[in-house]
Amino acid sequence: MALVRRAGQYALVLWAAVTLNFALPHLAPGDPVVYLYGGAEQTLAPELLAEIRKGYGLDRPILEQYVSFWSGLLHGDLGMSVQHNRPVVDVLADKLPWTLALVGIATLLAFVLGTLLGAWAAWRRGTAKETGTVVTVLALDAMPGFWIGMILIAVFSVSLGWFPSYGAATITATGGDWLVEVGSRMVLPIATLTIAGIGAFFLMTRASMISVLDEPFVRLARAKGLNEYRIAIGHALRNALLPVYTTLTLALGVMLSGTVVVETVFAYPGLGKLIYDAVTARDYPLLQGAFLFATVGIVAANVVADLTYPLLDPRVRRDRTEAKKPAAVNP
Repeated sequence: MALVRRAGQYALVLWAAVTLNFALPHLAPGDPVVYLYGGAEQTLAPELLAEIRKGYGLDRPILEQYVSFWSGLLHGDLGMSVQHNRPVVDVLADKLPWTLALVGIATLLAFVLGTLLGAWAAWRRGTAKETGTVVTVLALDAMPGFWIGMILIAVFSVSLGWFPSYGAATITATGGDWLVEVGSRMVLPIATLTIAGIGAFFLMTRASMISVLDEPFVRLARAKGLNEYRIAIGHALRNALLPVYTTLTLALGVMLSGTVVVETVFAYPGLGKLIYDAVTARDYPLLQGAFLFATVGIVAANVVADLTYPLLDPRVRRDRTEAKKPAAVNP
């Protein structure tokens, strides 16, 4: 019963999110036909303009478009992109791998670095080094992603010339040269996303670690004469990771939204740059498809987190097992 109730909750969240994703692009002003024809639509006959809008389904009432959107969604059809004149699924499939590479690597780096720094800061709490680390991380966390990216471009691309500042690869690159091009052009975007996302992991790990350090099992480990490194990693950090794991699942959505700015700054051909271009073009079908992917990804991350909690924390597994037991009846 609990599993069915939880599945119903996620289904309701997904329905509400998809409905909002459908509605929000329609609230933006402008006509996609204007962008598609670059102002030349003013010279077209009204009958031709009506036929163009009909071909993209823009002439129908919103409710009818909503029903058609869900019907196409269930059949794997997200419509045609106004800007690219291609199926939305195909456009997203071309851009998705680039964004997944950025978000995956950046999230992993931010998680590892933020967790280790947060644990170290908690272990050294009250010292000048801990204070300096907290101030530095908070300062980096307060910086907008586009500003971090512009600073990295100014330093490592313009001044030092170490890395390219835009794109994913040159057209002529093939084989091993292509891999080198892709890797070198990913460095700065990944660094930007990592720096922008490290603060959440740092603060959560530090707070969770500090609360764990006062637990009796940590004092017992010290009384047994265990070395400090083993106590910090094997006892304190291990028990402080569950809230950090929750932050990791939520960070996937934050990272994905952050790629819109970062990919635009670096002209990176991913999903974020695609969303920016779709907003500029008022490409409603493409916006709906991109938002749909982001929504499903965030909901899926929360489902995975919910299912894997018992594997990380035996207390959650024990609580769920006890909840399934029938309540005792008093005579």
